[in-house]
Amino acid sequence: MSENFAVEVRFTLPFKRRLKSLAKRYRQIQNDIQPIIDELLAGNFIGDRIAGTSYTVFKMRAIPTDIPTGKSGGYRLIYQLVSPQCISLLLIYSKSDQADVAAEEIEDAIEEVMKEK
Repeated sequence: MSENFAVEVRFTLPFKRRLKSLAKRYRQIQNDIQPIIDELLAGNFIGDRIAGTSYTVFKMRAIPTDIPTGKSGGYRLIYQLVSPQCISLLLIYSKSDQADVAAEEIEDAIEEVMKEK
């Protein structure tokens, strides 16, 4: 799928802020999410589609190496498929900190990204 074009993965401000905060507790978080970013760069839109927003948004699980809890207790990455060539990483959170993300929170992150432009 990705052989015909390159996919751009954008790190939004809300994503960077949360990643920086999580990295203080989970030293390996960047290594843990890199395989997901590599998949997205390859044009593989992985994860579960999130309903309830007017955007094409997906949630992806990442397994933490810092804590032995498996996927269920790991991180969640929320990303928006802006176009087949562009993905915005919107939010990241630890499942131990937050059970789920509300559709409103996702829409707020997308609106913040739109203001950045």
